[in-house]
Amino acid sequence: MRLASIHRYPVKSTTGHALARAEVEPWGLAGDRRHLVVDEHGAMLTARKHPRLLACVPELDGDTLVLTGPHAPPLRVVPTAGRSTVEVWRNQVELTDCGDEAAAWLSALLDRPARLAWLDDPTLRPVNPDYARDGDRVSLADAFPLLLTTTASLHRLDDWIAETAAERGEEPPAPLDMRRFRPNVVVDGVETPFDEDSWKRVRIGEVDFRVAKGCDRCVLPTIDPVTLAPGKEPTRTLARHRRWDGKVWFGVNLIPDARGVIAQGDPVTVL
Repeated sequence: MRLASIHRYPVKSTTGHALARAEVEPWGLAGDRRHLVVDEHGAMLTARKHPRLLACVPELDGDTLVLTGPHAPPLRVVPTAGRSTVEVWRNQVELTDCGDEAAAWLSALLDRPARLAWLDDPTLRPVNPDYARDGDRVSLADAFPLLLTTTASLHRLDDWIAETAAERGEEPPAPLDMRRFRPNVVVDGVETPFDEDSWKRVRIGEVDFRVAKGCDRCVLPTIDPVTLAPGKEPTRTLARHRRWDGKVWFGVNLIPDARGVIAQGDPVTVL
C-alpha cells in the first residue's frame, strides 16, 4: 500500500488543496484547519449549511494565509489582537480575530455577515476521551487530527451507486470525487474495500498513527465540490450498505503518535 495523496484545509469547511509532503503535528497536519468562519454573533459557520464556503480556496504562503475566491481579488490575511470564544462541537475555544478586511471578503462571498478566526494555540482542544489518550489534541477539525480514506473503498462505493441508479432507472452518475469526503490522507493499494474499518494502528512513511474510530458522515459529501449543487449521493447508497448506529460511515479517523513528515508515495503499513 502507498500514500496516494495528502490534503490540507487551512480554513475549516472550505476547499482544500493537495500537498506533495506534509509535517504531521500532534493535532493534525501542519496548517490544517487552524482557521474557521463565524457569523456576526461568533457562531461557527460550515459548508453543511453554507455551501458557498467551498468556493473559498485558502492556501498558506509560509505562515501567511491567502484566500482566493470567484468574487474578489485574493486576500492576504493578518490576524489582529481581538479575541473571542467560539463553540466548536461542544468545545469552547478562544480564537483570534483576523480583521475587518477578511470579514468583508468572506461576507461578500457568503452574502451574509461573516468573520475569520484563527486558532493560535492548537493545544486547546482535547480529543474525545472515549477514543483518545490524555494529552491528545485536535485543531479545528470536527473531532480528530486526521481522516484517512482509501481508493478501494471509493471504487466499491461507486459500483454500489451505479447499481442503485440502475435499479431506479436513472442515468449512471460519474464516479465520485474523493474531495467530497475531505480526507487528509488517501491510501492506494488496499486489496479489500473497507478493510480500513478493522485497522487499529497504521504507519505512513515513518510516522505511526492510532485509528481512533470510523468516520460517520454528515451532509457535506452530498455537495458537489465543483458546482456546489446538493444531491442524494453518496448518502443514499451509503445508507443501504454502510449504515449502523443511525449513521453512515466512510473513512477512519487517525491520531498521530509522534511528529514527523509524510510524503506522497510513502509506504503504508498496518501495524
